[in-house]
Amino acid sequence: MINFERFTLSNGLKVLVHEDHTTPMAVVNILYNVGARDESPEQTGFAHLFEHLMFGGSVNIPNYDGPLQQVGGENNAFTSNDITNYYITLPASNLETAFWLESDRMLSLAFSDQSLEVQRQVVCEEFKQRYLNQPYGDVWLHLRPMAYKVHPYRWATIGKELKHIEDATMEDVKGFFSKFYTPQNAVLVVAGDVKLADIKVLTEKWFDEIPAGQTYRRNLPQEPKQEAARREVVEADVPVDSIYIAFHGYDRLSKDYQTMDLLSDILSRGSSSRLYRSLVKERQVFSEINAYVTGSIDTNLFVIEGKPLAGISLEEAEAIIWEEINKIKSDLVVESELQKVKNKIESTLLFSELSILDKAMNLAFYEALGDAKDYNEENDKYLKVSAEDVQRVAKDIFRMENSSTLWYQSKGGKHAE
Repeated sequence: MINFERFTLSNGLKVLVHEDHTTPMAVVNILYNVGARDESPEQTGFAHLFEHLMFGGSVNIPNYDGPLQQVGGENNAFTSNDITNYYITLPASNLETAFWLESDRMLSLAFSDQSLEVQRQVVCEEFKQRYLNQPYGDVWLHLRPMAYKVHPYRWATIGKELKHIEDATMEDVKGFFSKFYTPQNAVLVVAGDVKLADIKVLTEKWFDEIPAGQTYRRNLPQEPKQEAARREVVEADVPVDSIYIAFHGYDRLSKDYQTMDLLSDILSRGSSSRLYRSLVKERQVFSEINAYVTGSIDTNLFVIEGKPLAGISLEEAEAIIWEEINKIKSDLVVESELQKVKNKIESTLLFSELSILDKAMNLAFYEALGDAKDYNEENDKYLKVSAEDVQRVAKDIFRMENSSTLWYQSKGGKHAE
């Protein structure tokens, strides 16, 4: 349970405050409601590029990290297909420094040719190192456009191709900033050894005069129902073969999201999970195998991936995976197995409440979803899931026509028929 208070500035900035006086620290977390899904198909990777540009300094503060280090603070950020999140952790006694830094770059980020070129090179190098020059690094560059044909989830956060970042102009960058980096498109969460009255004063002092900006209304194309199985074979210089099967699942606000999440845990959370126990330990078909949900706000992917042992073809490996997932479609999970994964979820949620940073980020994310209060109802939603719910969701998701399968073969491996 995370207790918090909420208020909104005249420019539309939503502010949430969580008081935790058991720590001398504080967190200032700003979530901007923009991710890779908000990009143009011809200009992808901009949300991630902006994450880097935001640390390039503002008009009044050319060195963002310098003042923060002087007051014992740390900062970082991340970008997903749905959101961009920035956070500062520092002693609560120095809290105003964080307000000064964050408000100044929201109001007047420094747009210089040098900063753009430096960060462009950083992002391009990251694209090469993580996606192009690393074994299996380009898996999602194949899997996303195979599974999604219309929705902007069809490209990764890094972007579809290097050229989009290489060709980004100063005009493009300024346009992206003015469209998305506005008070009314942001959620500010302050957590730690703070008081609501003090935060109201600081927020009004540092953020209230920032112009609200134009209202952004998201109108994304909806992915049509997949009606036929999709397949792709990639041959690359990798040590062993690997297989990936992606199924369309539910969006984050669906009543079945928690059931889908528990289903992935039943299959693949820990050494006693079904896939690991059966296919790694007992049958010794795979060296590793995992199942997970991508966790997106819009329609998710439920992914099963594994590396078969030597002597097991990808065709055999795929058939064996289907054997296992057909079992969970045909037979109800036993109550003890379901309760075990519920307990793990509950412990994860409780553990996340030990950190003021985790609490701040969770409040920001759930507020962006619709209402931060929903976070406190999350555990109950998992506890209400029944064995019948798990079976129903498994039958709905695990259909051949709903699958996109990628065979990632080591050079010289056997190709699909």
